[in-house]
Amino acid sequence: MELTELALADLCCLNNAHAVETSHLAEPELARLLSIAFYARGYAGPAAFLIAFDQNAPYVNQNFQFFHQRFEQFVYIDRVITASYARRRGLARKLYEDLFVRARAAGQSTVGCEVNMDPPNEISDAFHASLGFKKVGRGRLNNGKAVRYLQLAL
Repeated sequence: MELTELALADLCCLNNAHAVETSHLAEPELARLLSIAFYARGYAGPAAFLIAFDQNAPYVNQNFQFFHQRFEQFVYIDRVITASYARRRGLARKLYEDLFVRARAAGQSTVGCEVNMDPPNEISDAFHASLGFKKVGRGRLNNGKAVRYLQLAL
């Protein structure tokens, strides 16, 4: 379902429970992200959600800029979060597969994302590898996190 159909407060709560892996968001910030997203879908509860932007998004973000500087067209996955009670049900994989379908339909050929190296996120590394994502770079963010940039050719 479209994230605009879910309560913003509930989405913020789920997001902020995973701020170490993503980043903290207040409701107005999340509302703005949803308004500029290429893709913003999830499962009620909210059990899981994914927000992604294409190259035309007016998004000021170091990770987004990594892809913007390297690819003429792309879809950047800003955040994918699954609630602890909903893990191991394939929800994130279903969201990614749906995103890939929408990206291809929009003429996109590249999907990018980042995974934390410091602090490490081994589960995310394994998940992205299982989908065929490849490492295309590294970075250190202003907040001190070290990240690995991944890309999937559609």
